[in-house]
Amino acid sequence: MDADSTTGHPGPGDLDDEHIALATEVFTLLSDETRVRLILALENGEMTVGALAKCAGRAPTAVSQHLAKLRWARVVATRQEGTRVHYRLVDEHARTLIHQALLQAEHMVDGVPAHHRRGGAQVVRVLRADSRGPADVAALVPAHDGREGASSWA
Repeated sequence: MDADSTTGHPGPGDLDDEHIALATEVFTLLSDETRVRLILALENGEMTVGALAKCAGRAPTAVSQHLAKLRWARVVATRQEGTRVHYRLVDEHARTLIHQALLQAEHMVDGVPAHHRRGGAQVVRVLRADSRGPADVAALVPAHDGREGASSWA
């Protein structure tokens, strides 16, 4: 699969059945609410299972099972420190997909979504790893101008 030199994305003729099937698997993997919460929490950096469980509002054993699936798919990686395991996002791809899904969800809720009313400025609610709770973090997701496929980094 070769990327288009101008967009960095594969052209229509470059997509084979294997890559389409794997892309579908990625969406299946990310279609779980707990996994979405875990990815959002990991935006702030490495976290242990206990901290992730607290952020996601789930039991540590359930979080461990979800992290195992994310690890299998190479969405998260680990670092051992003594008896503790710290999880982190491998790259920005899953995070970007989640934020794009959140923007699409705004389209489902509002006739004119908030991200269109703010003149392109992006503010996304994310989970913090500490006791301060959710925070507004600007410019985490690409802004788009409402045209199909048009986007740019805010």
